[in-house]
Amino acid sequence: MRFKRYTTGVAIAALLAGSAYAQTPGQAPIAAGTLNPASEEAPVRPVAAPEFRMADGIVATVNDSIITGFDLRQRMLLVIAMTQVQPTDENIQSIQQEALNVLIDERLQAQEIATYKDLIVSDAEVDAEIAAMAQEVGTNAETYLSFLAEGGIRPQTLREQMRVSIGWRALVGGRFGTRARVSRGQVDQVMRQLAESASKPQYLIGEIYIEAARVGGQQQALDGAAQLVQQMVQGAPFQAVAQQFSAAPSAVRGGDAGWVVQGTVQPALQTALDQLDVGQLSRPIPVEGGVYIVYMRDKRDNSASSLVQLKQVMVRLPETASEAEVMAATARLTALQPQLTCDNMLARATSEEGLLGADLGEAEVPSLAPQFQQVARSGAIGSISTPLRTPLGVHLVAVCGRRAGGVEAQSYRDVENRLRGQNLAMLGRRYIRDLRADALIEMK
Repeated sequence: MRFKRYTTGVAIAALLAGSAYAQTPGQAPIAAGTLNPASEEAPVRPVAAPEFRMADGIVATVNDSIITGFDLRQRMLLVIAMTQVQPTDENIQSIQQEALNVLIDERLQAQEIATYKDLIVSDAEVDAEIAAMAQEVGTNAETYLSFLAEGGIRPQTLREQMRVSIGWRALVGGRFGTRARVSRGQVDQVMRQLAESASKPQYLIGEIYIEAARVGGQQQALDGAAQLVQQMVQGAPFQAVAQQFSAAPSAVRGGDAGWVVQGTVQPALQTALDQLDVGQLSRPIPVEGGVYIVYMRDKRDNSASSLVQLKQVMVRLPETASEAEVMAATARLTALQPQLTCDNMLARATSEEGLLGADLGEAEVPSLAPQFQQVARSGAIGSISTPLRTPLGVHLVAVCGRRAGGVEAQSYRDVENRLRGQNLAMLGRRYIRDLRADALIEMK
């Protein structure tokens, strides 16, 4: 199942629909909604400017920069247009707080960008960004801006946001590019972890993380997440909501967290992953420091697509061998098993009479003999099985390597790029936190 990419553009197609949000008395189901594939192709509908009033005076100052009520109202309209979250009495404060947080961060980013005299974002770069956003939703820049204008959003509001966004990416990449590099050892460690987890169940998920400290506390995070879930099951696109509201690094990818392996996430999240069906959206999941919302895009028992490298030592016995012969071969291999490793087992087999050794190479688990499949699925790398009886004889099987197979297998370069992107995102978040800590921010 492909996760459609949404950038800062208006999310035109609703991904989640239905009325499964209501709970059955006495029950607390994990799932809150299901995927509606037809909604991905929903036609464009002009947005109408929500009716909420706000004074046009100064609402905040960020160092020597002001944020007016008009600025805040424009940004709230942009958040609403991009996410298709409909303003209600319950969520309007959350939308306002999110818009104000974004404006404060942008003021700080713009002020920092201005200290680098050679960092200039041209009008052409802004035009190209808006044109790319428009193309992603199947239109041109002129129509795209007109669409926003129908919702009361000035083109300049979007242009200002894009200019800061482009400049900030360039600044973070230029300033921290060297620090974001990853060592060969870090990549090798992740590659080993991927190999070790290749046979475990995996989940392709979208995530939204509401950080409690950013929204005023854990209860506010929980209430805000509940409102977002309700909006998404009524039609607000998951990716657009994630991009605007999520504090997770995956927010820049519309909440795309990729494939996660069973047992590598917090227990509360693992419980949800085990219970959600493909296409379902979770209810808010409280964790320390915030609240998660998870969308189950796909799941798989990865043993079917994992590639395993096996070696064996065997005593050849026909199917007609007597029980005494089988027991003798089993006893011999049982005594030998603690002495074997992936490195020495073939040499041991050639040095002892009556033993045969073989490197079975790399194979997909389903293609192996039935007696070998369980060992291939669950055996730790470097482990040697107990004796196994097949029509050919009695075997000891060593699991000498494992990796993901198929189109989802990650190369060394894939892992390196992913780790570098995560490092850059972390350094960028730390950078803006430091700017906030040093700034004079006053609310009016």
